[in-house]
Order: sequence, then C-alpha cells, then structure tokens
Amino acid sequence: MSESDKHQGHKETGAETGVETGVDTDTDGVLAEVGPRLRRIRKERGATLAGLSSATGISVSTLSRLESGLRKPSLELLLPIARAHQVPLDELVGAPQVGDPRIRAAKPIVMHGRTHWPLTRQPGGLQAYKVLEPQRKLEPEPRTHEGYEWLYVLSGRLRLVLGEHDVVLGAGEAAEFDTRVPHWFGSTGEGPVEFLSLFGRQGERMHVRARPKKRGEDD
Repeated sequence: MSESDKHQGHKETGAETGVETGVDTDTDGVLAEVGPRLRRIRKERGATLAGLSSATGISVSTLSRLESGLRKPSLELLLPIARAHQVPLDELVGAPQVGDPRIRAAKPIVMHGRTHWPLTRQPGGLQAYKVLEPQRKLEPEPRTHEGYEWLYVLSGRLRLVLGEHDVVLGAGEAAEFDTRVPHWFGSTGEGPVEFLSLFGRQGERMHVRARPKKRGEDD
C-alpha cells in the first residue's frame, strides 16, 4: 500500500469516527435534545406511539427509536410529526427564538419647554431627535456653535431664522444649515409643531433643502 493510500484510509476513518473532521458538537447537542422533546410533546397531547404512527405513516419502532435517541432525526421524519401535532417544526428541534426587533424609545428630555425624544443611542457622531414644540410665541434668539443641523417637519409649522433669512416650514418640508451661522427655530405661535432634528458636530451634511417661504405667506 502506497503512502497516499494510507493517508486516504486515515482520512476516511477520521470521517467515520468524527475525529479530525471537526464535527459540530453544537449540532450534536441540538439533535440529542430532539428525542426527549418529541416524547414530551406527544405526551402533552395525550397521543400514543400507535396513534402517531397511524397519523404520520411512520412505524412505531421508528418513532420509539427517535424518542429514545437511537434514530437520528431527519426532515423527512420530523415534518409529518410536526403536522400531526400541529406545531411549528422549530418547536420540535428547539430552534432559538428570534429576539424582539423593536427598539425601545428612550425617555423624553424636556429642555426650555421643548420635549426631545432621542432616536440615537451612540454618543458622538450624528445625533437624531424627535422634537415637540408647544404652541407659544417666542422672540427669536439666534445663536452659533460648531456643527451642521437638518430639520424635517412632521406636523405643524416651524419658524426658522437663519442669518438674514426668516422662513416657515410646513409638514413635509426640510432645511439644513451650518450651525456656525446665527440660527433659531421654534413655534410660529399658531399651534404646536413636531419635527425631526439631526445634528452632527463634525458637520455632516444631509443634502436636503427647504423651500423658502413665498412672498405674501403668513409668518
């Protein structure tokens, strides 16, 4: 026998014994739990092996071997059992549950009478807020600071004072600006306004601009 034949024979032996082939022990653990789970589900439903055999067409001996772990479960066997028990296939194999995909809203922050709901969780970088401004008439107090801001009005009307511009944004309108330019925004005094605010200290631009208020429109 050549050295290559010996090597090939060694590889095949390893495949049979599970040594050298990296058998997935996690998978083995999952499969080992299928039998006890099949027995538990059957007994919870008050079914016998004979009754389950009649419903699935699988022999009593095969079902018994499945439940005792002597027979490896396969899709061909598990599908009719799942149908007979009227349970999802995942319940038979113990698939992990999918985590809740919902993002829990952070607690609102109230500052100067304005309510902010943080929409981002990571510190630094771009920060997003949902903001509710109550109906009130305030005198604009423009300020400046480093960064770039983007506003999008969800409902109501938002007054924006930016440098020499004084505009009103309605629902569905947006504005972006360099916050080093003197700016102020708030209620027009006609009612509450709800809007989204995205702010980046490093000056990220959003590339959406608002339609300026037409001449003759109410402030």
